[in-house]
Amino acid sequence: MTPTAWLRTCRTDLRANTGYPKSQLVLLLLRTAQALRASRRPWARAAYPPVAVLYKVVSEWVLGIELPPSTPVGPGLRLRHGVGTVVNPHATIGAGVMLRHGVTIGNRRSTHDCPVIEDEVEIGANAIVIGAVRIGARSQIAAGTVVLQDVPPDSVVHTVQQLAVRPRRLPGTPQADTSQA
Repeated sequence: MTPTAWLRTCRTDLRANTGYPKSQLVLLLLRTAQALRASRRPWARAAYPPVAVLYKVVSEWVLGIELPPSTPVGPGLRLRHGVGTVVNPHATIGAGVMLRHGVTIGNRRSTHDCPVIEDEVEIGANAIVIGAVRIGARSQIAAGTVVLQDVPPDSVVHTVQQLAVRPRRLPGTPQADTSQA
């Protein structure tokens, strides 16, 4: 990554996360670690280990966001709250993607069977996307959804769960009559 490309990507990330200083810090450190890791210059290779350690301490240990520098991530990634977010290093994330807290993007069976998240996808809180699946551009994955198969572009994916509601029976009280006449 050239210094110009690094600067352009960082500006895009910062704009996409306006009002979210934690996300801005994580992405600035991520992009710096990625640029140093990809560089062939000796000074950059020497600078990578301390920057990578700083990134890991800040993002994983302090903020609870696991997004390895080896993960290909397009510009404009939006992290909303981020805590509990885990991304496999072999996953691919497109441009303008939004990840909310508790999102898991990872492999299912082997190390490399990881998701490809295309551009402008929004993934809700506590959603799980695992396996060699492709999430099409501009799709939305609702909170708490588990995705195990491909999602076409411009789709909305959600899990509908019905909850069984019954009267609560407290000790020492007669059971309510739930039969219908």
